Amino acid sequence: MKSINPATEEVIGDYPEHTWEQIEKAIASAKQAFSTWRFTPIDQRCALLRKTADLLRQRRATLAPLMTAEMGKTLTASEGEIDKVIFGCEYFAEHAPKFLADQPMPSDASSSYVRFDPLGIVLAIMPWNFPIWQALRFAVPALAAGNVVLLKHAPNVPGCALAVEKLLLDAGFPRGVFTSLLVAENAIAERIVAHPALAAITLTGSERAGSTVASIAAKSLKKTVMELGGSDPFIVLDDVDIPSIAASAAEARCQNNGESCIAAKRFIVHQSIASQFEEAFTAAMSALKIGDPMDRTTKVGPLARLDLLENLRRQVDATIAQGARLLLGGHRRPGKGFFFEPTVLTDVRPGMTAFEEETFGPVAAIIRAKAVDEAIQLANQSRYGLGASLWTSDLDRARKLSARIEAGGVFVNGIVKSDPRLPFGGTKNSGWGRELSEFGIREFVNIKTVWIR
Repeated sequence: MKSINPATEEVIGDYPEHTWEQIEKAIASAKQAFSTWRFTPIDQRCALLRKTADLLRQRRATLAPLMTAEMGKTLTASEGEIDKVIFGCEYFAEHAPKFLADQPMPSDASSSYVRFDPLGIVLAIMPWNFPIWQALRFAVPALAAGNVVLLKHAPNVPGCALAVEKLLLDAGFPRGVFTSLLVAENAIAERIVAHPALAAITLTGSERAGSTVASIAAKSLKKTVMELGGSDPFIVLDDVDIPSIAASAAEARCQNNGESCIAAKRFIVHQSIASQFEEAFTAAMSALKIGDPMDRTTKVGPLARLDLLENLRRQVDATIAQGARLLLGGHRRPGKGFFFEPTVLTDVRPGMTAFEEETFGPVAAIIRAKAVDEAIQLANQSRYGLGASLWTSDLDRARKLSARIEAGGVFVNGIVKSDPRLPFGGTKNSGWGRELSEFGIREFVNIKTVWIR
C-alpha cells in the first residue's frame, strides 16, 4: 500500500499489506480481548477514553500534518478534526455510563429492566476523507460499550490507520481491543466481513461498497450500520440576507475540500432571489484560496486521488453538455497536485449529472425553484437522504418544512455537521442506523430484557 501526497504527487510511505494469516491472528486476538474487555467496568473503559483525549492534545502537532499529507485536507481543517475527536472522547467518557445504565421497565414482574450488553467484534470499514474522526467517531462509543474493534481503513491513509491504533494502545487499551488491518483488496475485505467471529459491521463509503458489504453481512445475519454518502440540498428561501448566506454556502460546499458526505451539493434557491444568490455565491467561491494545504491561508486543498479528480471533471463536463451554465471554475489547476478549481454550475435541473450524482469536490450546482413547495420537492428528488440545510428568517415555517424534508438531519440557518451530542446518519440510499449520541452508542449492543418474578 502506497501513501501518496495529493498536493505533490510524491510517495510518502510504503506499507506492507496484512496477509490472511496475520488477519486471522488479529481476529483471534480480538476474540480473546473481548472475553475480558466486555466485563471491564465502564468507569475504567471511560478513563481510557479520557487518556486518549489527553494523548490527542499532545500529538495534535504530528497527527494533523499526517492527515494533510495523506489526503490533502488543509492543515487548519486537520487540526479542527483532532479537536473534534478530543471532544468526542470526553463526551462519551462523561455520558456513556448514563447511556448504558440499566433501565427499569414496567411489567407484571416484581422487577424488570433492560441492560445493554456488547455484541463482540465489530469491523469498521472507514473512508479517507476524515481519517481520524471517522475511525474514532465509531470506535469511541463502541469501545465504551464493551465491544472490540477491527479497523479496515481506506488504502490511501495507512499512516493514519496505524497512528490511530498506536494512539489507543498508548492510552492503555489492551492489545486486541482495537486493531488496524492494512487491506487494499476488496476480495480480502469481503472475506473478513464474512468471518464467523465477527458480530457486526459498520461502513462509511459508497453505495456500491455498502450494497456489497450489507449483502455479505446479511448472509451470516450480522448487524450493520451504513452511511453511504449524500447529495445534500442547501435550500434558500426568499426571506434571507443574501450576502451572509453566500459566505455560508461557500463554506458548506468547500469544507474539507468539498470531500464530505454532508457538504452542501445542490443549492436550491427561490426564483425571486436566484440571480442575486448566483452573483454573491460565485464571488464567495472565487475568493477561496486554492493551493498548498500546509499553508494556513489556504481554504481549498487538492482532491485526495487522481481518479477522484477525473470523476469530478467528468461530472462537470457532462452537466454542462446537458445544458447547465458554468459560472466559475470547471477545470483542474495546472501543475503538480490533484487540484480542482472551485466551480459553480447554474441552470441545473433534475436528470443532469450534478443533480443526480454525489459530487465529491468543490463543485456546486444551483437549481432554481419557483415556490417553496417546489424547493422541498426538488430537495427530496434524490436517492440520497443524509443531511439538508434550510435558510429562512421564518422559524415557524422552518419547523413545518423540516418535517417534509427527507434526510437524517435538517439544519436551519446553519451548515450540516456531525456532533457527538447528536445522532448522525441517513435515510434512503444514504444508509441506515445512527452513529454518535445515545442512539449511536446503542447500535452495537444487545438490548436485553431481564424479568424477575
